[in-house]
Amino acid sequence: MNKFDVTVYAIRRRRDRRRPFEVRWKAAGRARSKSFLTRALADSYRAELVRAARNGLEFDPHTGEPTLWAEPEPVTVTWYQHAADYAAMKWPTLAAHSRASMAEALATVTPVLTRAAPGRPPTAQLRTALYQHAFNPAGTGMADPDANRVLAWAQQASLPITRLTDPQILRRALDALTLRLDGNRAAPNTITRKRAVFHNALGYAVEANLLDSNPVDSISWHIPKAATTVDPRVVASPAQTEALLAAVTRIRPALAAFFGCLYYAALRPEEAIALRRADCRLPRHGWGMLTLTQATPRTAATWTGNGTSHEQRGLKHRPAG
Repeated sequence: MNKFDVTVYAIRRRRDRRRPFEVRWKAAGRARSKSFLTRALADSYRAELVRAARNGLEFDPHTGEPTLWAEPEPVTVTWYQHAADYAAMKWPTLAAHSRASMAEALATVTPVLTRAAPGRPPTAQLRTALYQHAFNPAGTGMADPDANRVLAWAQQASLPITRLTDPQILRRALDALTLRLDGNRAAPNTITRKRAVFHNALGYAVEANLLDSNPVDSISWHIPKAATTVDPRVVASPAQTEALLAAVTRIRPALAAFFGCLYYAALRPEEAIALRRADCRLPRHGWGMLTLTQATPRTAATWTGNGTSHEQRGLKHRPAG
C-alpha cells in the first residue's frame, strides 16, 4: 500500500443524482469518490486533492483524504482538570474565606468523581491534598512528595467531565456534599454552600463548551432544610453577657470593646477588628453610632494572597465603597 500514490480524475456529472457533480480519485490503492451540489464546490475540492498530491502529502488509507485534513482527536477533559481550572479562574475575585470555602467544596466532591484505580489513597489524605494544593493556586507548587503522589493518582483516576451527565454519577456527587469527613450529615447551610460551588463549576464547564447544559438543573435533588428559629438556650442573656464582659475586662481589657461590639451592635468579628476611633460616635449618655466602612477577615495566610492572615476587604455582601 503506497500512501503517496494518488491519481485524481476529471469531474463526472450524473444528472439523475441530487448531488450531480462527482469528484473521483484513487489513493492508497482504492478508488474514492465524493459528490457535490454544484460544480464550483466540486472544482474546489478536486483542486485541494491535486495540490495535496503535488506537495507529496500522505493520504489516509481509511478516508482517502490527506492525513493532515483529519480533525484532531478531541481532548478529554477530566473533572479534576476542570475543577482546578475553575478554582484558578475564581481565585483573583474571591475573598480569602470564599477561596477556602470553594476549595473545601471541590475537595469534598472530587474523590467520588474517580474510577476504581489501584493505589487509591485514604479519603482524608486525598481531600487534604486536594484542598491544600489542587484547588489552591497559591499552594499548587508547594506539595510534598506524599501529596504529589496523591494528586497524581487523583489526576489519572478522575472521570471525564462528560460523565457527569449520567444521573447516577451526578447524584453520587451531590450526596457526597451532604456528608462530613466522619460520615455524619453536614449542616444544611454547609450543604447549600457546597452545592452552589459545584453548580457554578458545572456552569463554567458549559461556558467552556465542555457540557451542553448544566446537568444539576436536570435532576430532582433537594437540600435538607435549615432551622429558622434560634434556640434561646444557646444564646447568652443580657445578664450573662455583662458577666462575660466583666471577666474579659479583668483578663484582657483591650478585648472588652471587641466583644461588646459583637453583642450590643451585632457586628461581625471582621467588622469589629476593622473599626477605628474615627468611625465611632460615642456620647456620654444614650446610644451612639458606629460607621462601618471595611472589614478585616482572618483566615490562613495561604488563602489571602498577601502573606498575612488578615485581609482588608469591603463589607460582606456589599459593593466596594
